[in-house]
Amino acid sequence: MADNRRWWALVVIALAQLMVVLDMTIVNIALPSAQADLNMSDGNRQWVITAYTLAFGGLLLLGGRIADLAGRRTTFMIGLLGFAAASALGGAATGQGMLFGARALQGVFAALLAPSALSLLATTFTEPKERAKAFGVFGAIVGAGAAIGLLAGGLLTQYLDWRWCLYVNVPIALVAFAGAWAILAPGGRHPDAHLDVPGALLGSAGMLSLVYGFSEASSRSWGDARVVTLLVAGVVLLAAFAVWQTRARVPLLPMSVIRDRQRVGAFLTVLFVTVGMFGVFLFLTYYLQGVLGWSPLKTGLAYLPMTAAMIVGSTQIAARLLGRVPPRVLIVPGLLTAAGGLSIIAQVGVEPAYVSHVLPGMLMLGLGMSTAMMTSISLATGSVAPRDSGAASATFNTAQQVGGSIGTALLNTIAASVTAHYLTAHAGPGVDRRLLQAEATVHGFNVATWWAFGALLLAALIAGVVVNAERAPTPQGAGERTPEPVDTLG
Repeated sequence: MADNRRWWALVVIALAQLMVVLDMTIVNIALPSAQADLNMSDGNRQWVITAYTLAFGGLLLLGGRIADLAGRRTTFMIGLLGFAAASALGGAATGQGMLFGARALQGVFAALLAPSALSLLATTFTEPKERAKAFGVFGAIVGAGAAIGLLAGGLLTQYLDWRWCLYVNVPIALVAFAGAWAILAPGGRHPDAHLDVPGALLGSAGMLSLVYGFSEASSRSWGDARVVTLLVAGVVLLAAFAVWQTRARVPLLPMSVIRDRQRVGAFLTVLFVTVGMFGVFLFLTYYLQGVLGWSPLKTGLAYLPMTAAMIVGSTQIAARLLGRVPPRVLIVPGLLTAAGGLSIIAQVGVEPAYVSHVLPGMLMLGLGMSTAMMTSISLATGSVAPRDSGAASATFNTAQQVGGSIGTALLNTIAASVTAHYLTAHAGPGVDRRLLQAEATVHGFNVATWWAFGALLLAALIAGVVVNAERAPTPQGAGERTPEPVDTLG
């Protein structure tokens, strides 16, 4: 592909990935308005988020293998059209069931789109210097997408209507589709790629059960029979999936993908980073709106400095140094910087503390996290055989999605439990209940944020121990079908 076409291809791929990532958060700010408009109960409103994450997280591995089987460009374009149609259906929802179904459909097509986008990027940019720049842009999109979604959700909800948080995907998807049709090269199918039906059923069912279990834990409890059953079933199904993958003729997840030490380090790092990050975004949003009383728009604007820091970390730090220093030299300091930002945010009180705590914490968080994430993306997709690039990309996205689901459920449960205990311990005659509620809420957020801090430290430890490459790997050429070199664990 000519140089100019490659960079235009990056624009198309990044635009599609931005749409998928920001859709995880753009609906959060719109949720109160949607709940009131469609008469949703407090118990049912979570399905606006859960329906999307369930389908997305549960079907990613299957979507990655379909990309290898049908061709990355074809799967990418089908994913774009399907995502646009599902978004339009959700925006036109006349009841909660219609909205839940549309969000699930969005997740299905996102599971086709996301691994196709990442594998297209990995096979389009193979020259180390260009690859570092391309992954810098892509890393900034992945890192900043959640914050951009909160800003866009605030703008659209406040000045238009909550439905536009879904409608906005339609023009974005159509522009990306036109770009893909004109710019991306056809092909990418591999004749030896086959759909592993038993693996697809076991893997998808296991992921769905696991993600559903963690999602239910946030509204129930970790000891609830349904939650325990779902989590145990998920573990059993995924164990069966792992055993089957060692026996399948053409496995859904080739062992070579997860036998590579650098990729395993990247997958685990991303898993624990997103465990810590997704819940913190939610806490900050509730802190700014619920405790400080900020509007949706002002809350969205408050995230802009973090978005800017993410762009700097990805394009000016990681992209410039990726080919010059060992990857863990970027990942570990990046995660420690992000953890330092969380330690500052974890000390906020009921008094306004945006300038003194939230802003510096956000800047450190954005700078560190984007540097680590961009490097991890490069590790996760480097040196993978072209026929397996969809599976490797899907595994990376799965680590993100599962980490986000676990983090949201775990940290929300911790925050709610701590808040309830604080209220019980400090209630009494003469106590200002409104102030007590605010103090209890903030205390719950603070404790949960310290847990997120611990998740980032664990991610840094894993990266420091497991990732030992001298330089970030580069992928095999898109047209090659040579055996993949394996760096075995241990």
